[in-house]
Amino acid sequence: MKNQVKLCQSCGMPLDKDPNNGGTNADKSKSNMYCSYCYKDGKFLDEGISLQEKIEKNVQIAVKRMNIPENEARRMAENLLPKLERWKS
Repeated sequence: MKNQVKLCQSCGMPLDKDPNNGGTNADKSKSNMYCSYCYKDGKFLDEGISLQEKIEKNVQIAVKRMNIPENEARRMAENLLPKLERWKS
């Protein structure tokens, strides 16, 4: 069975692509759930953002930095983000 890539449970980025190897918990230990772009010192860097706002933010990042067409980026974000731990209701 293939090892499943761990994703940031806030933005969906593969954690093995995080240059800092993950965010940090309040005690400065590494988070195994969230990336360094989303989580630092036990707090979300975009605290208070809604799921819809996070989807929009991810779409813009995918379009500008990854050259993914907007409709594809939106489909990916809308399919993935609601399933992540941070956004489950």
